[in-house]
Amino acid sequence: MTRTSIGIGVIGFGWMGQAHSRSAKRIPSLFPEREFDPRLVVCCDNVAERRTEALEGFGFDRVAVDWQSVVSDPEVDVVYVTAPNMLHEPLATAAAEHNKHVFCEKPVGGTPDQTVRIDAAASAAGVITGVGYNYRWAPLVQHAKTLIDSGALGQITNYRGRFFSMYGSDQLGTLSWRYLIDQAGYGVSSDIMSHAVDLAHMLVGPITAVTGTMETFIKQRPLPSANGTHYDQGKPGDPTGEVTNEDYAAAMVVFENGARGTFESSRSIVGPESQMAFDVYGTKGALRWNLETMNELEVFIVDDQGTAPRGYTKVYAGDRYPYHGHFVPGDANGIGYEDLKVIENYEFLSAVARGEQHQPGFANAVDYVSFQDAWLRSCETGAWTKVERLSCHRPEAGADAARLELR
Repeated sequence: MTRTSIGIGVIGFGWMGQAHSRSAKRIPSLFPEREFDPRLVVCCDNVAERRTEALEGFGFDRVAVDWQSVVSDPEVDVVYVTAPNMLHEPLATAAAEHNKHVFCEKPVGGTPDQTVRIDAAASAAGVITGVGYNYRWAPLVQHAKTLIDSGALGQITNYRGRFFSMYGSDQLGTLSWRYLIDQAGYGVSSDIMSHAVDLAHMLVGPITAVTGTMETFIKQRPLPSANGTHYDQGKPGDPTGEVTNEDYAAAMVVFENGARGTFESSRSIVGPESQMAFDVYGTKGALRWNLETMNELEVFIVDDQGTAPRGYTKVYAGDRYPYHGHFVPGDANGIGYEDLKVIENYEFLSAVARGEQHQPGFANAVDYVSFQDAWLRSCETGAWTKVERLSCHRPEAGADAARLELR
């Protein structure tokens, strides 16, 4: 088989940059049917130790401090943008202008307007795009979509989506870029609620109206070290700084198909460790899935005759479901978080090799930020707000700047 060689450049070599790089390296051993061979060409990071790790631990051909050298490198076909959110726009836009295909971690831009501009730049350049909504690729989430699309649940009436994480629950957790609106953009609405809403878009469809609320529960945090991450801890008495984006986000919504739903996200909650979860209810059945037990799906199907015992049935992941068998054979042999990143990268790079637009791409990111924009307006007014697809030409373009000041 003749395979396309795809040269990869990575900008930002923190946790997510490393996860994508590891995933690219694992693809050849897991997907012998692939149409491409990934090659780690160049990695850019401003931390010397990370550049050394990229060379010695990951096998990149070379490293750089200057991100422009990544987007202009003639051996790079695809640029992965995994830097802090508010840096995404110049990086992704420059990559597209250099005719590089672009994979960007969600929510693509730090603000809705930035995401729209990035999508417009990529569309104008005609490059293939991808966005890191990796929970779509969990084998049992794919199975859930198959069940919903088949009509097995009947007409969908209700949806509950949530992403609760404890990563910000400790008041001594340091003031990393994720807590700062000038570096991360918005808080949990960008960071983790975007995952919950994107999954609802995939499973149920578009959202037409929203009413929302937000709160910042931990308003001061210890200042971080120069190379700290959002998992670092300060000490009592350390100097502190102000948290400038939201810890908590919630919404009630109306879907285009008439279903009603709710979303909640929190990074400062105590209890759920990483509860990216959904419940979907129809006239003939229901499903529920939780990342914390990602290899289990609970299924409730109403018996047509009404004679079967009622209750949820636990379905275990296994090689009968999409891609699971590439990692482990049989049933109830679990896969993990980074396996989803491998699937995500395999799907994206396969689309690049075929010259086809990947799903989810930047257009799907615009779907989310159009929801987020309406949610932000609702948080300001307290009213139900229509979700309208954003474009670079909307009359209120630039409203992000005012909202950033308000926060």
